[in-house]
Amino acid sequence: METILSATISAIGTMLGFAFLGIGIGIGILGSKVAESVGRNPETKNDVVHSVMTILICMTVFLLLLFTFAFFLLFFNPLVA
Repeated sequence: METILSATISAIGTMLGFAFLGIGIGIGILGSKVAESVGRNPETKNDVVHSVMTILICMTVFLLLLFTFAFFLLFFNPLVA
């Protein structure tokens, strides 16, 4: 039982680490492309910012779902009988 719990905690840590790494890289690339597009065409700034905020809200919702799944695995582990 301790082996299952330690493997679960290790998997949760890896999962959250990769999620934060991926979201950090994605937000960085998104920010650079926004700056590039606003620099090329400044009059479309409001449209671009609204689109980016929609994307960031979706990424935040997916991250919260990941936290929910991680806590589900941590506290209600189906592998522990």
